[in-house]
Amino acid sequence: MRTPHMTERVLLTGITGYIGEHCAAELLRAGYEVVGVVRYPSKADATRAALARVAPVDRLSFKKADLLSDAGWAEAMSGVTYVMHVASPFVLAEPRDENELIAPAVEGTKRVVAAAQRAGVRRLVLTSSTFAVIAGKPSGRYGPDAWSDTTANIGAYARSKTLAERAAWDAVGAGGMELTVINPGAVFGPSLGAHMDGQSVAMMTSMIGGKMPMIPDLSMGMVDVRDVARLHVAALTAEDAAGKRFIAAGAEPVSMSTLAGILRNAGYRKAPSRKAPTALLKVMGVFDREVKGMLPMIGQKASFDNNATISVLGWDPTPIETSVRDMAAAIAAPEAIAV
Repeated sequence: MRTPHMTERVLLTGITGYIGEHCAAELLRAGYEVVGVVRYPSKADATRAALARVAPVDRLSFKKADLLSDAGWAEAMSGVTYVMHVASPFVLAEPRDENELIAPAVEGTKRVVAAAQRAGVRRLVLTSSTFAVIAGKPSGRYGPDAWSDTTANIGAYARSKTLAERAAWDAVGAGGMELTVINPGAVFGPSLGAHMDGQSVAMMTSMIGGKMPMIPDLSMGMVDVRDVARLHVAALTAEDAAGKRFIAAGAEPVSMSTLAGILRNAGYRKAPSRKAPTALLKVMGVFDREVKGMLPMIGQKASFDNNATISVLGWDPTPIETSVRDMAAAIAAPEAIAV
Protein backbone atom coordinates (compact mmCIF):
# COMPACT_ATOMS: atom_id res chain seq x y z
CA MET A 1 0.00 0.00 0.00
CA ARG A 2 1.45 3.36 -1.01
CA THR A 3 2.01 6.19 1.45
CA PRO A 4 -0.70 8.86 1.08
CA HIS A 5 0.22 12.39 0.14
CA MET A 6 -0.05 14.67 3.15
CA THR A 7 -3.01 16.52 1.62
CA GLU A 8 -5.11 13.43 0.89
CA ARG A 9 -8.33 13.65 2.83
CA VAL A 10 -10.85 10.80 3.10
CA LEU A 11 -14.50 11.30 3.97
CA LEU A 12 -15.84 8.28 5.84
CA THR A 13 -19.52 7.56 6.46
CA GLY A 14 -20.49 5.04 9.12
CA ILE A 15 -17.49 5.95 11.26
CA THR A 16 -19.36 5.22 14.50
CA GLY A 17 -20.17 1.65 13.42
CA TYR A 18 -18.45 -1.73 13.67
CA ILE A 19 -16.78 -1.72 10.24
CA GLY A 20 -16.48 2.06 10.01
CA GLU A 21 -14.37 2.43 13.14
CA HIS A 22 -11.91 -0.15 11.84
CA CYS A 23 -11.76 1.66 8.49
CA ALA A 24 -11.02 4.91 10.33
CA ALA A 25 -8.27 3.27 12.37
CA GLU A 26 -6.65 1.80 9.27
CA LEU A 27 -6.83 5.13 7.41
CA LEU A 28 -5.30 7.02 10.33
CA ARG A 29 -2.50 4.49 10.73
CA ALA A 30 -1.80 4.82 7.01
CA GLY A 31 -1.41 8.59 7.34
CA TYR A 32 -4.62 9.85 5.77
CA GLU A 33 -6.61 12.79 7.06
CA VAL A 34 -10.05 11.45 7.99
CA VAL A 35 -13.34 13.36 8.03
CA GLY A 36 -15.92 11.22 9.80
CA VAL A 37 -19.54 11.96 8.98
CA VAL A 38 -21.88 11.65 11.96
CA ARG A 39 -25.61 12.05 12.17
CA TYR A 40 -25.38 12.80 15.87
CA PRO A 41 -22.31 14.87 16.86
CA SER A 42 -22.71 13.59 20.43
CA LYS A 43 -21.21 10.28 19.25
CA ALA A 44 -17.98 11.87 18.05
CA ASP A 45 -16.20 11.91 21.42
CA ALA A 46 -16.79 8.21 22.10
CA THR A 47 -15.62 7.33 18.60
CA ARG A 48 -12.48 9.43 18.96
CA ALA A 49 -11.73 7.78 22.31
CA ALA A 50 -12.18 4.28 20.87
CA LEU A 51 -9.91 5.09 17.94
CA ALA A 52 -7.27 6.70 20.15
CA ARG A 53 -6.63 3.28 21.71
CA VAL A 54 -5.44 1.85 18.40
CA ALA A 55 -4.46 4.74 16.09
CA PRO A 56 -3.25 8.37 16.09
CA VAL A 57 -6.23 10.72 16.03
CA ASP A 58 -4.58 14.09 15.38
CA ARG A 59 -5.74 13.94 11.73
CA LEU A 60 -9.32 12.99 12.61
CA SER A 61 -12.24 15.42 12.43
CA PHE A 62 -16.02 15.13 12.29
CA LYS A 63 -18.76 16.74 10.22
CA LYS A 64 -22.50 16.51 10.75
CA ALA A 65 -24.60 15.18 7.87
CA ASP A 66 -27.54 12.82 7.44
CA LEU A 67 -28.01 10.27 4.66
CA LEU A 68 -31.62 11.42 4.38
CA SER A 69 -30.87 15.13 4.02
CA ASP A 70 -28.82 17.27 1.62
CA ALA A 71 -27.71 19.55 4.44
CA GLY A 72 -24.03 19.43 5.39
CA TRP A 73 -22.69 17.29 2.57
CA ALA A 74 -21.08 20.07 0.53
CA GLU A 75 -19.16 21.28 3.58
CA ALA A 76 -18.18 17.74 4.58
CA MET A 77 -16.83 17.01 1.08
CA SER A 78 -14.67 20.15 0.94
CA GLY A 79 -11.08 19.25 0.07
CA VAL A 80 -11.80 15.52 0.00
CA THR A 81 -9.80 13.28 -2.35
CA TYR A 82 -11.51 9.97 -1.57
CA VAL A 83 -14.79 8.80 -0.07
CA MET A 84 -15.53 5.60 1.83
CA HIS A 85 -19.27 5.05 2.04
CA VAL A 86 -19.60 2.44 4.77
CA ALA A 87 -22.85 3.55 6.42
CA SER A 88 -25.98 1.52 5.80
CA PRO A 89 -29.23 1.03 7.74
CA PHE A 90 -29.31 -2.12 9.84
CA VAL A 91 -31.83 -3.92 12.04
CA LEU A 92 -31.48 -7.22 13.88
CA ALA A 93 -34.98 -8.43 13.01
CA GLU A 94 -36.80 -8.46 9.68
CA PRO A 95 -38.75 -5.16 9.54
CA ARG A 96 -42.49 -5.18 9.04
CA ASP A 97 -41.97 -2.77 6.15
CA GLU A 98 -38.86 -3.51 4.09
CA ASN A 99 -38.73 0.12 2.94
CA GLU A 100 -37.54 1.00 6.44
CA LEU A 101 -34.20 -0.38 5.23
CA ILE A 102 -34.39 -0.03 1.46
CA ALA A 103 -35.32 3.64 1.12
CA PRO A 104 -32.57 5.08 3.34
CA ALA A 105 -29.97 2.66 1.93
CA VAL A 106 -30.70 3.57 -1.68
CA GLU A 107 -31.40 7.27 -1.20
CA GLY A 108 -28.44 7.66 1.14
CA THR A 109 -26.10 6.05 -1.37
CA LYS A 110 -27.38 8.26 -4.18
CA ARG A 111 -26.90 11.33 -1.99
CA VAL A 112 -23.31 10.46 -1.06
CA VAL A 113 -22.37 9.64 -4.66
CA ALA A 114 -23.89 12.87 -5.95
CA ALA A 115 -22.16 14.98 -3.30
CA ALA A 116 -18.84 13.28 -4.06
CA GLN A 117 -19.23 13.91 -7.78
CA ARG A 118 -20.01 17.58 -7.22
CA ALA A 119 -16.92 17.89 -5.01
CA GLY A 120 -14.63 16.36 -7.64
CA VAL A 121 -13.75 13.29 -5.57
CA ARG A 122 -11.26 11.00 -7.29
CA ARG A 123 -12.63 7.64 -6.13
CA LEU A 124 -15.45 6.36 -3.95
CA VAL A 125 -15.15 3.00 -2.20
CA LEU A 126 -18.54 1.54 -1.30
CA THR A 127 -19.21 -1.12 1.32
CA SER A 128 -21.71 -3.54 -0.16
CA SER A 129 -22.13 -7.20 0.84
CA THR A 130 -22.12 -10.73 -0.47
CA PHE A 131 -25.86 -10.38 0.15
CA ALA A 132 -25.74 -8.36 -3.08
CA VAL A 133 -24.10 -11.35 -4.81
CA ILE A 134 -25.78 -14.57 -3.69
CA ALA A 135 -29.18 -13.78 -2.16
CA GLY A 136 -31.98 -15.67 -3.86
CA LYS A 137 -29.49 -17.95 -5.62
CA PRO A 138 -29.03 -21.72 -5.27
CA SER A 139 -25.94 -23.22 -3.68
CA GLY A 140 -22.92 -22.87 -5.93
CA ARG A 141 -19.78 -20.86 -6.64
CA TYR A 142 -20.12 -17.13 -7.27
CA GLY A 143 -17.74 -14.40 -8.39
CA PRO A 144 -17.85 -10.61 -8.53
CA ASP A 145 -19.98 -10.64 -11.69
CA ALA A 146 -22.90 -12.32 -9.89
CA TRP A 147 -25.86 -10.34 -8.58
CA SER A 148 -28.59 -11.30 -6.12
CA ASP A 149 -32.09 -11.98 -7.37
CA THR A 150 -34.21 -9.16 -5.97
CA THR A 151 -37.38 -10.79 -7.28
CA ALA A 152 -36.89 -13.71 -4.89
CA ASN A 153 -37.74 -13.85 -1.18
CA ILE A 154 -34.35 -12.62 0.03
CA GLY A 155 -35.19 -10.46 3.03
CA ALA A 156 -35.09 -6.70 3.46
CA TYR A 157 -31.39 -6.37 4.33
CA ALA A 158 -30.20 -8.33 1.29
CA ARG A 159 -32.56 -6.39 -0.94
CA SER A 160 -31.37 -3.06 0.51
CA LYS A 161 -27.69 -3.89 -0.05
CA THR A 162 -28.33 -5.07 -3.60
CA LEU A 163 -30.43 -2.08 -4.62
CA ALA A 164 -28.09 0.40 -2.94
CA GLU A 165 -25.08 -1.00 -4.77
CA ARG A 166 -26.90 -0.96 -8.10
CA ALA A 167 -27.89 2.65 -7.41
CA ALA A 168 -24.23 3.54 -6.89
CA TRP A 169 -23.15 1.99 -10.19
CA ASP A 170 -26.03 3.69 -12.00
CA ALA A 171 -25.26 7.07 -10.42
CA VAL A 172 -21.58 6.97 -11.29
CA GLY A 173 -22.30 5.97 -14.87
CA ALA A 174 -19.65 7.19 -17.29
CA GLY A 175 -18.71 10.21 -15.18
CA GLY A 176 -15.24 11.15 -14.03
CA MET A 177 -15.40 9.72 -10.51
CA GLU A 178 -14.16 6.17 -10.03
CA LEU A 179 -16.16 3.61 -8.04
CA THR A 180 -14.82 0.51 -6.32
CA VAL A 181 -17.05 -1.84 -4.32
CA ILE A 182 -16.10 -4.19 -1.49
CA ASN A 183 -18.56 -7.06 -0.94
CA PRO A 184 -17.83 -8.53 2.51
CA GLY A 185 -19.32 -11.78 3.68
CA ALA A 186 -20.22 -12.32 7.33
CA VAL A 187 -17.86 -10.02 9.21
CA PHE A 188 -16.20 -11.27 12.39
CA GLY A 189 -13.44 -9.97 14.62
CA PRO A 190 -13.21 -7.58 17.57
CA SER A 191 -15.25 -4.41 17.77
CA LEU A 192 -13.47 -1.22 18.77
CA GLY A 193 -16.53 0.01 20.65
CA ALA A 194 -19.78 -1.23 22.14
CA HIS A 195 -21.41 -1.95 18.80
CA MET A 196 -24.43 -4.09 18.01
CA ASP A 197 -24.78 -2.82 14.45
CA GLY A 198 -23.86 -6.03 12.70
CA GLN A 199 -25.58 -9.39 12.41
CA SER A 200 -22.38 -11.23 13.29
CA VAL A 201 -21.88 -9.15 16.46
CA ALA A 202 -25.40 -9.86 17.64
CA MET A 203 -25.11 -13.53 16.71
CA MET A 204 -21.79 -13.96 18.53
CA THR A 205 -23.15 -12.22 21.62
CA SER A 206 -26.09 -14.62 21.67
CA MET A 207 -23.88 -17.67 21.19
CA ILE A 208 -21.39 -16.95 23.96
CA GLY A 209 -24.14 -15.73 26.30
CA GLY A 210 -26.20 -18.92 26.00
CA LYS A 211 -29.11 -17.16 24.30
CA MET A 212 -28.94 -19.34 21.19
CA PRO A 213 -30.05 -22.81 22.35
CA MET A 214 -29.73 -24.48 18.94
CA ILE A 215 -27.69 -23.98 15.78
CA PRO A 216 -29.50 -23.24 12.50
CA ASP A 217 -28.31 -24.78 9.24
CA LEU A 218 -26.51 -21.63 8.14
CA SER A 219 -23.21 -21.48 6.28
CA MET A 220 -21.49 -18.23 5.36
CA GLY A 221 -18.48 -16.87 3.58
CA MET A 222 -16.58 -15.12 6.35
CA VAL A 223 -14.05 -12.32 6.72
CA ASP A 224 -12.24 -10.57 9.55
CA VAL A 225 -13.32 -6.97 10.17
CA ARG A 226 -9.66 -5.89 10.22
CA ASP A 227 -9.21 -7.42 6.76
CA VAL A 228 -12.31 -5.56 5.55
CA ALA A 229 -10.78 -2.27 6.71
CA ARG A 230 -7.43 -3.00 5.07
CA LEU A 231 -9.19 -3.89 1.82
CA HIS A 232 -11.11 -0.61 1.86
CA VAL A 233 -7.88 1.35 2.28
CA ALA A 234 -6.11 -0.64 -0.44
CA ALA A 235 -9.08 -0.06 -2.77
CA LEU A 236 -8.66 3.72 -2.52
CA THR A 237 -5.53 3.74 -4.63
CA ALA A 238 -5.05 0.32 -6.29
CA GLU A 239 -4.68 1.07 -10.00
CA ASP A 240 -6.64 -1.96 -11.17
CA ALA A 241 -9.48 -1.53 -8.66
CA ALA A 242 -11.48 1.22 -10.37
CA GLY A 243 -14.84 0.10 -11.74
CA LYS A 244 -14.71 -3.31 -10.05
CA ARG A 245 -16.32 -5.33 -7.28
CA PHE A 246 -14.20 -7.32 -4.82
CA ILE A 247 -15.56 -10.21 -2.79
CA ALA A 248 -14.22 -10.15 0.76
CA ALA A 249 -15.15 -13.62 1.97
CA GLY A 250 -13.41 -16.94 2.31
CA ALA A 251 -13.57 -19.17 -0.72
CA GLU A 252 -15.54 -21.85 1.14
CA PRO A 253 -18.51 -21.33 3.47
CA VAL A 254 -18.18 -21.91 7.20
CA SER A 255 -21.11 -23.39 9.10
CA MET A 256 -22.50 -22.06 12.33
CA SER A 257 -21.77 -25.48 13.80
CA THR A 258 -18.10 -24.86 13.08
CA LEU A 259 -18.29 -21.45 14.73
CA ALA A 260 -19.92 -22.91 17.82
CA GLY A 261 -17.21 -25.57 17.97
CA ILE A 262 -14.48 -22.92 17.87
CA LEU A 263 -16.18 -21.12 20.75
CA ARG A 264 -16.59 -24.25 22.86
CA ASN A 265 -12.94 -25.16 22.29
CA ALA A 266 -11.99 -21.65 23.43
CA GLY A 267 -13.83 -22.16 26.72
CA TYR A 268 -17.19 -20.58 25.96
CA ARG A 269 -19.28 -23.39 27.40
CA LYS A 270 -22.64 -21.76 26.71
CA ALA A 271 -22.09 -21.94 22.95
CA PRO A 272 -24.77 -24.25 21.47
CA SER A 273 -24.14 -27.78 20.25
CA ARG A 274 -27.60 -29.00 19.18
CA LYS A 275 -28.81 -28.37 15.64
CA ALA A 276 -32.13 -26.62 15.07
CA PRO A 277 -34.58 -28.54 12.85
CA THR A 278 -35.37 -26.46 9.78
CA ALA A 279 -39.08 -27.27 10.13
CA LEU A 280 -39.04 -25.75 13.61
CA LEU A 281 -37.35 -22.59 12.33
CA LYS A 282 -40.02 -22.17 9.66
CA VAL A 283 -42.74 -22.31 12.30
CA MET A 284 -40.83 -19.89 14.54
CA GLY A 285 -40.41 -17.52 11.59
CA VAL A 286 -44.15 -16.92 11.56
CA PHE A 287 -43.93 -15.32 15.01
CA ASP A 288 -40.28 -14.22 15.32
CA ARG A 289 -39.08 -11.58 12.84
CA GLU A 290 -35.42 -12.25 13.64
CA VAL A 291 -35.85 -15.91 12.69
CA LYS A 292 -37.89 -14.86 9.65
CA GLY A 293 -34.95 -12.83 8.36
CA MET A 294 -32.73 -15.89 8.58
CA LEU A 295 -34.98 -18.29 6.65
CA PRO A 296 -33.95 -17.34 3.07
CA MET A 297 -30.36 -18.40 3.89
CA ILE A 298 -31.15 -21.74 5.55
CA GLY A 299 -29.44 -24.59 3.72
CA GLN A 300 -27.64 -22.39 1.18
CA LYS A 301 -23.99 -23.32 0.62
CA ALA A 302 -22.28 -20.63 -1.45
CA SER A 303 -18.57 -20.56 -2.22
CA PHE A 304 -16.77 -17.56 -3.67
CA ASP A 305 -14.21 -16.61 -6.27
CA ASN A 306 -12.07 -14.15 -4.31
CA ASN A 307 -9.00 -14.36 -6.55
CA ALA A 308 -9.20 -10.72 -7.65
CA THR A 309 -9.38 -9.56 -4.04
CA ILE A 310 -6.16 -11.43 -3.32
CA SER A 311 -4.29 -10.43 -6.49
CA VAL A 312 -5.41 -6.80 -6.90
CA LEU A 313 -5.87 -5.69 -3.28
CA GLY A 314 -3.25 -7.96 -1.72
CA TRP A 315 -5.61 -9.71 0.68
CA ASP A 316 -4.01 -12.18 3.08
CA PRO A 317 -7.06 -13.63 4.88
CA THR A 318 -7.00 -13.85 8.65
CA PRO A 319 -7.85 -17.40 9.82
CA ILE A 320 -11.49 -17.64 10.89
CA GLU A 321 -10.45 -19.22 14.20
CA THR A 322 -8.53 -16.03 15.02
CA SER A 323 -11.46 -13.83 14.04
CA VAL A 324 -13.95 -15.78 16.15
CA ARG A 325 -11.72 -15.99 19.22
CA ASP A 326 -10.80 -12.30 19.06
CA MET A 327 -14.42 -11.29 18.59
CA ALA A 328 -15.63 -13.38 21.51
CA ALA A 329 -12.85 -12.02 23.72
CA ALA A 330 -13.76 -8.44 22.80
CA ILE A 331 -17.42 -9.03 23.60
CA ALA A 332 -16.54 -10.65 26.93
CA ALA A 333 -13.99 -7.97 27.92
CA PRO A 334 -14.26 -4.90 25.66
CA GLU A 335 -11.82 -2.92 27.79
CA ALA A 336 -9.02 -5.32 26.78
CA ILE A 337 -9.28 -4.80 23.00
CA ALA A 338 -5.91 -4.62 21.23
CA VAL A 339 -6.00 -4.45 17.42
